[in-house]
Amino acid sequence: MSTPRSRAAELFGQRVREARIALGMSQEDIANLADMHVTNYGRVERGEANSELHTIVRLATALNVDPADLLRGLYGSEMLPDRSRAYSVADFIAARRAHETS
Repeated sequence: MSTPRSRAAELFGQRVREARIALGMSQEDIANLADMHVTNYGRVERGEANSELHTIVRLATALNVDPADLLRGLYGSEMLPDRSRAYSVADFIAARRAHETS
């Protein structure tokens, strides 16, 4: 079963691809520099991978960019795949307050 794509993964992949192209490097070059298999690197660029922190830092290092630049603005429920329960800390606090006042 495949993981649902998220808008965050798609934007992250676009940023990685743009940084790679700006450097004039191939996917294979960056994958090797980031100590990744080129197939997995391709999945990142296509927004199909849910990269863990170490992978993000390795990619940023290989691309000579700050990891924060690759992640900037990638927050909020609209960035995530649909979930049966999208619940934030703000929702939790509001529900708790409503419960306490009832």
